[in-house]
Amino acid sequence: MSEQRPPFPPFTRETAVTKVRQAEDGWNTRDPEKVALAYTPDSRWRNRAEFVTGRDHIVEFLTRKWNRELDYRLIKELWAFDGNRIAVRFAYECHDDSGQWFRSYGNENWEFDDNGLMRVRHASINDLPITEEERKYHWPLGRRPDDHPGLSDLGL
Repeated sequence: MSEQRPPFPPFTRETAVTKVRQAEDGWNTRDPEKVALAYTPDSRWRNRAEFVTGRDHIVEFLTRKWNRELDYRLIKELWAFDGNRIAVRFAYECHDDSGQWFRSYGNENWEFDDNGLMRVRHASINDLPITEEERKYHWPLGRRPDDHPGLSDLGL
């Protein structure tokens, strides 16, 4: 039996928004094994200047990422969609082991298989050092509450 992760392409505005929120929720768990299941076993990524192929490498990559990016909180927002592709913009906040906070801004282009698993992910990301007072994401670690503002609402 094939793995499936609804909603499935081709995407409508509603299903694309749902897919984006599911991705955000998954990444906010900071659980590499769980997050990797949203991707095809042979998924290909470009994340900044790093190239990742397959779930095992995704788990390794995310483990390294979240060991470095502490108190990670992410918001994603739909930018565009067509057929089996979705483009998002995102921003996340985290700090390093010295206590320096960052807000990282980026764009992702996603391509899905017929079962709703992401097979391609291209991410471009820029980091901005911020002070703790400049932080905008203050919910408890985990899923962003439904009443917390999104990127556009926050002026990001």
